[in-house]
Amino acid sequence: MPPPGGRNGYLTEEEKKNKPKVTKELLLRIFSYLKPYRKQFLLVLTAILCSAVMSLMPSVLTGKIIDEGLIKQDLHKLILFILLSFGVTLAANLIGILESYLNTWIAQHITFDMRNAMYKHLQTMSQRFFTTNNQGDIITRMTSDISGVQQIITNTLTSILSNAITLIAALVLMFRENWILALIGALIVPLFTIPTRRAGKNRWEITRESQACSDEINGILNETLSVSGQLLVKLFGMEQHEYQRYETVNRRMIHLNIRESMAGRWFRMVLTTFTSIGPMLIYLVGGIIMMHYDPTLTVGQITVLVALLGRMYMPVNQLLNIQVDWIRSMAMFTRIFEYYDMPAEITDDPDAVTPEDVRGEVEFRHVQFRYNPEREILKDINFTLEKGKCVAIVGPSGSGKSTLVNLIPRLYDVTGGAVLFDGTDVRKLPLEFLREHIGIVSQETYLFNGTIRENLLYAKPDATEAELIEACKCANIYEFVEKQEEGLDTVVGNRGLKLSGGEKQRISIARILLKDPALMIFDEATSALDSISEQMIQDAIEPLIASRTSILIAHRLSTILAADEILVIKDGEIAERGTHSELVGSGGVYTQLYETQFRRADSEAAQPDLSYTEGEA
Repeated sequence: MPPPGGRNGYLTEEEKKNKPKVTKELLLRIFSYLKPYRKQFLLVLTAILCSAVMSLMPSVLTGKIIDEGLIKQDLHKLILFILLSFGVTLAANLIGILESYLNTWIAQHITFDMRNAMYKHLQTMSQRFFTTNNQGDIITRMTSDISGVQQIITNTLTSILSNAITLIAALVLMFRENWILALIGALIVPLFTIPTRRAGKNRWEITRESQACSDEINGILNETLSVSGQLLVKLFGMEQHEYQRYETVNRRMIHLNIRESMAGRWFRMVLTTFTSIGPMLIYLVGGIIMMHYDPTLTVGQITVLVALLGRMYMPVNQLLNIQVDWIRSMAMFTRIFEYYDMPAEITDDPDAVTPEDVRGEVEFRHVQFRYNPEREILKDINFTLEKGKCVAIVGPSGSGKSTLVNLIPRLYDVTGGAVLFDGTDVRKLPLEFLREHIGIVSQETYLFNGTIRENLLYAKPDATEAELIEACKCANIYEFVEKQEEGLDTVVGNRGLKLSGGEKQRISIARILLKDPALMIFDEATSALDSISEQMIQDAIEPLIASRTSILIAHRLSTILAADEILVIKDGEIAERGTHSELVGSGGVYTQLYETQFRRADSEAAQPDLSYTEGEA
C-alpha cells in the first residue's frame, strides 16, 4: 500500500528547498485559465456536490432499513428503503461519471490552450534562448509540465472540493443524528491520521533507499554488461571484483525489499486497528446512552453514525496530505509561467515598414555584438554588399564569421551599430518580410523526418512538380533523386540520416532555390564532406553566386576566388579586405590561411576519392 497523499505523500528535499511562493496574483493567474470554461466548471461543482451528498445517503438509509424495516418487521418499508438506497447509489455513480467527463473535458481544453500558447511563445524566442537553455528542459515544459496541469485539475482541485464537501456533509448528518456521538467521531478521525502518516513516511524513506539501490544496480549492469564495458573488464581481469561489487549492492537491495514489505504489513495492521477503534467507541457510548440516558436513540441511528464515521476517514486523510499535491501543483505552474514570462528578444518594431523594391543589398555600420557582457564577439564591423555582388568571409575558427551572418536575418540583434537590408535597418523591417528574402545554407543541414518532397515544399508549399525538379537539377541532386525507387517521395529519415552529408546539403540548396531569396548566404556549406560531394556542391553553388547577391563563408579557394571581395575576420574584427590577388602576398592573416587551409583543401580536392560512391549514406 503506497504512502498517503500525492505521488508519494511527501516532498523531496529539492521540492522543499524550491517550494514556490503562493501569492494572490499566482492564484488569480492559474484560475484565469478556467474563465473560458466557467459554465462547465459550475456544472462540475454542482455534480461534485450532488455526488458527494448522495453517496452518503445509503449510510443514512441503513438506519431506516434497520429500525423501520428489520426491527419493526415491515417488509414494505424494508423493500422501499433498500430500493431507495440502490437508486441513490446508482444516481450518485451516474453523476460521478458526468462529473468525471466534464472534469476531463475542461482539463484537456485548458492543456490544449496552454500548449498552443507555449508553442506560439517559444516560436518568438531568439536563437539565444535555444542555445543557452537545455533542449530537454524546453521539451519537459511543453510536455510533462503542461500535461501535469490536467492532473492538477482532474485530481488535486476536484479532490479538495469532493473531500471537503463529503466531510462537511458527513459531519452535518452525524450531528443531526446525535451530537454526542458525532463529537466523539469528529475527535477520533484526526487521531487516525497520525499512525497513517508515520507508517507512510517510513515506507517512503525505505522506498527512496530502494530506488537509489536499484539505480546503483542498473549502473553496474550498464557499465559491465555492455560490449565496451565487458571488454574492459576482461582485459583488466576484473571479473571477480565486479561480481563482488554487484553481490554487495544486490544483498543490500534484498534487505530493503524485506523491510519495505514488512513496513507494509505493519502499516495495514495499524490501519485496521485504528479504523476499528472509532466504531467500537460509538457502539460503546451509544449503547450506554441508549440503555441509561436516552431510550429514543435507536440501533439504526448508531449504525448510521458508524457508517458515516467510516466515510470520513479517507476525506480527512486526503485533505491532510493535499498540501503535497498543492505545492507540486504550484511549482508546476510556476515553471510554466517562467517560460511564458520570458520576453521575446527579437520582435517586430511597431513602426516596421515593408519596402516595395527588394534588391538584397546589405550594409554593416559599426556593428558590435556580444552574447554576454564579458565577451565581445564582433567589434566595429563595416562593409557594404551591393546587388548581384558576392562577398567571401574567411578567418580562423571562432573568429565570429557565422555570428556575423546570423545578424542579417535577426537570429540575434546587434548590441551596437546597425545592419541594413536594402538601406533599412533590419530592426525596422517586419521579421517575416526580412527572412522571406534571405536564404541560408548552413554547415549543419537539418532535414525533417519525411520525404524529399516534403522537405523541399517546406520552402514553397505550393511549388509544382516542375519547379521541384528544376530546383533539384540546379542543386545537382536530381540524378540521385531519379535513381531512388520512390523518387521525390523517398523518406530521408530522422534529420536526414538515410542520406550522405553531400546529398543532404544539396537537398538544402534545392530547398533554398525554391524559396528564391534576394540574398543567399552559404555558411561553410561544403565543410566536413568528402572531395567528390564537395565538388558536386561547389558546382551547384558557383552558378548561384554568379547570378545572385550572396555571402560566402568558405574554406575552398575556388569559391573564394569567385567573390568580388574577401573579408578576413580575426578576433571579431575585419583584419584585412580585398581580392585574392591583393591579399595572398600581403603576409597577413589571409596569407597564413591560404598556406595552411585553402591551398591544402584544393590539393585534396584534386585527388580522386575512390572509396566513395554516389548515394552512399
